[in-house]
Amino acid sequence: MRFQRRGGRKRIVAFDGSAIVPSSKQQPDGTLVKALARAHRWQGVLEVSRFSSVRELAEAERVSLSYISRILRLTLLAPDIVERILDGCPAPQLAELMQPFPVEWERQREQLC
Repeated sequence: MRFQRRGGRKRIVAFDGSAIVPSSKQQPDGTLVKALARAHRWQGVLEVSRFSSVRELAEAERVSLSYISRILRLTLLAPDIVERILDGCPAPQLAELMQPFPVEWERQREQLC
């Protein structure tokens, strides 16, 4: 066996490269978690009327209107899908969520899970 460092963590691996002790908990996709956080932050900013339109928000954040619109759609995800993402369970990738998905939670579960 040998020790291997991955992202600041040490793990024990066999000579063939397989993990001897599997990791105890899956880690959430950082990119997707960041996108969810942005979506909810931007939604909150729009709800308190700091900006009168998504276009003004895009200009203030210095990102494209298209990007903000796609990210804001993440606020429509079913709560259990968001929970799976945050828990690190197998969940849709960000690229998949950037495509149009159903607004109804039951149809989201059918399509995305």
